[in-house]
Amino acid sequence: MAKTKKKTRGATAQEMGDSQRSISVSEFFTKNRHLLGFDSPRKAMLTCVKEAVDNALDASEEAHILPEVHIILEVVADAKGHKPSAAQAKRFRVTVIDYGPGIVRQQIPKIFAKLLYGSKFHRLRMSRGQQGIGISAAGMYGQLTTGKPVKIISRTSAKNQAHYFEVQIDTKKNEPRILEKKQIEWENHRGTQVTIELEGRYVKGRSSIDEYVEQTAIANPHVKITYDPPDGERRVFERTHNELPEQPREIKPHPYGIEFGMLLKMMHDTKSHWLSGFLKSDFSRISGPLADHICKEAGLSPKKRPRDIHGEPAEKLYRVLQATKIMAPSTNCLSPIGEKAILYGLYQQIKGDFYTAVTRPPAVYRGNPFVIEAGLAFGRGSGDDQKKKRKKTIDGPLAEGEGKDTQRELARIIRYANRVPLLFQMSGCATTKAVLDTAWRNYGVSQSRGALPQGPMVIFVHMASVWVPFTSESKEAIADYDEIKKQIKLALQECGRRLGIFLKRRDRAKSEFRRRNVFELYIKEVVDSCNRLKGGKLPVKKLTKQLTEIAEKVTGGTKTDEILGKTGAGPEGLPSSIIVTEEGVEGDIPLMAGDTIELPLGDAPPQAPGAEEPESVSPEIEKAKPKPKKKAKSKAVKKKKKPAPKAKKKAVKEKAAKKKAKKKPAPKKKKKSLPAKRKKK
Repeated sequence: MAKTKKKTRGATAQEMGDSQRSISVSEFFTKNRHLLGFDSPRKAMLTCVKEAVDNALDASEEAHILPEVHIILEVVADAKGHKPSAAQAKRFRVTVIDYGPGIVRQQIPKIFAKLLYGSKFHRLRMSRGQQGIGISAAGMYGQLTTGKPVKIISRTSAKNQAHYFEVQIDTKKNEPRILEKKQIEWENHRGTQVTIELEGRYVKGRSSIDEYVEQTAIANPHVKITYDPPDGERRVFERTHNELPEQPREIKPHPYGIEFGMLLKMMHDTKSHWLSGFLKSDFSRISGPLADHICKEAGLSPKKRPRDIHGEPAEKLYRVLQATKIMAPSTNCLSPIGEKAILYGLYQQIKGDFYTAVTRPPAVYRGNPFVIEAGLAFGRGSGDDQKKKRKKTIDGPLAEGEGKDTQRELARIIRYANRVPLLFQMSGCATTKAVLDTAWRNYGVSQSRGALPQGPMVIFVHMASVWVPFTSESKEAIADYDEIKKQIKLALQECGRRLGIFLKRRDRAKSEFRRRNVFELYIKEVVDSCNRLKGGKLPVKKLTKQLTEIAEKVTGGTKTDEILGKTGAGPEGLPSSIIVTEEGVEGDIPLMAGDTIELPLGDAPPQAPGAEEPESVSPEIEKAKPKPKKKAKSKAVKKKKKPAPKAKKKAVKEKAAKKKAKKKPAPKKKKKSLPAKRKKK
């Protein structure tokens, strides 16, 4: 007989109920650490540095202290005491030191060893951190990979001693576990030092810690950064602006930015006893009369308790709030970088021929105000820097993206959110999508369908908002909201228009220069022919010089040479832009407080606004100017005008005096004849 299979008994509802239990947020992110940006050793070490630096900068700016950060990366020796090279090492020690306000003793364990703990989540104000996850998640990653605790030293003033803590996270309870705490002597009179030992990988190039530090220096000119890489010399990014950015203010939520469930929660948690008082005090841009109008439209009494409103009346109140015309939220909660600071950062860190920057007016998405800023650097620079680059490409191996055909080089995008560089998930970011959707061919830049523009170009985009809509907890890409994407495109289009004007001017200057070369080829033969016709009595040198001057004047004069970098003076800059030539710089060069610019491309000083410029410009180049300015007449033009002789001047004055004398008696005769006519009548 065939053996019958035993039927397996399923679990009962009681058994399934007994197996269920709650999990803490620490347990969840322990298993899903890729959501926080710790999905690879290389990315994990960068995320650790980024979170520590963001906290340091936020704390210093909030305390009105000019930020200064010191980043140290060290290779940890193995069990035998040998230290491998930085490229081969797998374990590192990351230390970030700031000289900010410090942290009080009671808050240190919770800040560094408890997820979702912080002061920035519940307030609507621009800041780098948002969720209270970053630095505690970095410590959790170090704990998972090495088993080492996070070491913290903090001091609030020179009068107080420094506090030393070693903490870990209790993942089941999401609570800090203090392994050691004591008071120590510390050489810094104020600030915080965080040390995390973790498994990581150090690489150079794109999406590396080196690039993160450089981009942070571009968007934060008021910060001094000292960076000690594990395999190189110390790099210091000096502070180039000695003033803090304007401090943003906290605002209340806007009615257009809340959902129905959030409205119910706010009505339950409010301290106001009346509905009108709740609308006026808990929301921005709602005045007393407007609150009464909203209550009337919703059919509710202004003196009704907010907690007693639920169901259909609450839904009607929400619909009325969304339908009522309410002023946009205030924008003093934001602190954008500014056009001059963007220009200065790009000019100092990126070599190019043309720079420009645009700051858009404030806009709103889901009731949250935001500002989009864009910048653009075009060209490869020239002079000694360009020659060095050519030698490297000839002598050494080609890097990724480099080749003989430079026209196929794609533009580079630098993305920021609240002054923080975004180095990963570029394809899923609204910034990248806006760059791809912009028609760069309209501005003289080649672009394939659905691809980035081609050419030596760096595109800078920054979003400042009270709440940046990131696509994940790792804060690496901005969500694709229509309002955000529209503002980015408008800013890029303005940058593109300015770039197009510059490229047209340069192309026209090149064609004029080629015409001049053609003229110069035949000047010698024309002079020789004229000399033969005159029997060899013609002054050859003088005629050659005159014909050369005529050729220069017809082909744009010194203006053509300036645009092509053939002279020491740069061309006229466009509004809010800089143009760099081989010998000099011109335009709105953003000199910060007490700054002096060192020219990267030559020894000629930058041309000051309003400096003398020659008038000999061809009509073709003149048409390409966006807004021509009044120019002082050059010395060459002044010499050509011959002064009138003194005798002629006297004769002109005498004739004018005689004409005035003849005209004077005419009105007197008319006055005398008036009474005579009246008598006859």
